[in-house]
Amino acid sequence: MDIKTVCKMDSCTGCMACCNVCPRNAITIEDRIESYNAEINLDVCIKCGLCEKVCPNIEERKLSKPIFWKQGWAEDDIRRSSSSGGAASALIREFISSGGYVASCLFENGEFVFSVTNDIEKAKKFAGSKYVKSNPRGIYKEIKQLLKQGQKVLFIGLPCQSAAAQNICGKHENLYTVDLICHGTPSPKLLRQFITERGICWENISDIKFRENEYFGLESNGVRLTPYRVLDSYLQLFLDSVDYTENCYSCRYATLERVSDITLGDAWGQLSNTIPGGVSLILCQTKKGVELIQRTGMYLVDVDLDKAVKANHQLEHPSSKHSGRKKFFNELRMGHSIKYATFVIMPKESLKQSIKYLLTKLHLLKAVSPGGGV
Repeated sequence: MDIKTVCKMDSCTGCMACCNVCPRNAITIEDRIESYNAEINLDVCIKCGLCEKVCPNIEERKLSKPIFWKQGWAEDDIRRSSSSGGAASALIREFISSGGYVASCLFENGEFVFSVTNDIEKAKKFAGSKYVKSNPRGIYKEIKQLLKQGQKVLFIGLPCQSAAAQNICGKHENLYTVDLICHGTPSPKLLRQFITERGICWENISDIKFRENEYFGLESNGVRLTPYRVLDSYLQLFLDSVDYTENCYSCRYATLERVSDITLGDAWGQLSNTIPGGVSLILCQTKKGVELIQRTGMYLVDVDLDKAVKANHQLEHPSSKHSGRKKFFNELRMGHSIKYATFVIMPKESLKQSIKYLLTKLHLLKAVSPGGGV
């Protein structure tokens, strides 16, 4: 079988735009853990060129500077289930309440997939940060069909996914796009391996959380894998930019000029230090983005844009590749566990987290032992 890739080798973002438009189903996304590639079966391909026209790595999207920037947070009932200030959840509730549909990522049947809904209860599953590559296969066609029917659709995803949605659906007045400030994303194979190594059956998982406000740590079916303030290996790797797929280190969308109507992230280092519960950073690049934000009823206050950019380097440049990345993946190929491979490249930090874990366990044991308090 003769194979070639849609975009440059190892630069695929996994946005699945090419798969969505190929009339012959000739394209397969190959997940090699270190990198993604959209591979074309040339024995089936009819050379229509549609895949290249929608690829966010090939087709140039117009990027725009913010015209509006604030930091803010949603009402408490929304914020409690959010990773940060709840801005995305507030947008979702307002958009659906106004008669629109929302398309975003959720965890379902063992996969991080995209779904579209006008049901507020179902849309609650979109809440929370997801530090893993998601699968948008098929979602762009659903959005395009809804737009043809005269419906309004809000798309919330990573910048590359937002660019893909716009490439496929065109510049449509009823399409609203929100991109998330993205560090980079690892292959879902890594998450599945890590969960399995912890003795948890992947097939039994109904919900995964990566973060609760400022606390990073995996939570499976409501049970945290490590105590608060202790980082598990998966999040260590993510926060130190070790395990993203290759494309993320040269992302063309990691800039202050954005591809979407609205950009959301964390307002690190400003009100987030004094306001409990998390604070969102909100950038708007279009007037309809500003109007939508102002309809949400969120608490909005001024933000120093320069400080916000400094605290979110992805608004200036892509994440820098960790010096131990190659060694980490070599250890995995040798059959070693993620925890061991993490220790090999980050021994001091891994030891620090192990000590914190043991001290936390000893403290809890003392607290419940006779004479140790409640």
